[in-house]
Amino acid sequence: YEVTQEEITEYGKIIGDMQWIHTDPERAKKESPYGTTIAHGNWLVSIVVSKLIFTLFKPIKTRMIINYGWNKIRFPAPAPVGKRIRSNMKVTDVREIGNGAYDVEFEMKINVEGESKPCCVASKITRYYPS
Repeated sequence: YEVTQEEITEYGKIIGDMQWIHTDPERAKKESPYGTTIAHGNWLVSIVVSKLIFTLFKPIKTRMIINYGWNKIRFPAPAPVGKRIRSNMKVTDVREIGNGAYDVEFEMKINVEGESKPCCVASKITRYYPS
């Protein structure tokens, strides 16, 4: 998935975070240690959840899926605008919570294409309710 300036700026407007490091390419080019604007950390986890967990991992006979929460989120490296990101996820735990519903815990890493250090490492719990 490509990180675009338009998407990052729109996200910044929505959440009220218009820091120049995210939204001002000219200033970031001159003043940022990264030489360009970077994605908001919360945008990274939002885009991965919307693109992957809710669309690619949907068990059969599930009527509702909710974001139950996060156990840990870290942003060890930036996600520069203009770069592509990808996520690797694996299921680390499945817990039945009653009435046929269950929690699935995912270990998630988001990587910037061509970089060795991930830009995000997280542990996420998604709750699935049966049809």
